[in-house]
Amino acid sequence: MVQALVKIDENTNRVLDVVKAKYGLNDKGKAIELVVKRYIEEEEDPELRPEFIEKMKDIQKQKSIRVKDFAKRYGLS
Repeated sequence: MVQALVKIDENTNRVLDVVKAKYGLNDKGKAIELVVKRYIEEEEDPELRPEFIEKMKDIQKQKSIRVKDFAKRYGLS
């Protein structure tokens, strides 16, 4: 585990106190870990999310349409 001394503003300090209290955490370090973990889950690349993989598998099962001239078919020429 890495130890770090960080400077945070008053608002961030209050938010960490709320997170710490809400989730019954022992210290602000655990609150920071929780916030970062949630951020990582939220910002994770969509292709790595299980629901995205399931969606792509469902799309893959759909019948495809053969197109000889894409531009002509979709009015791009």
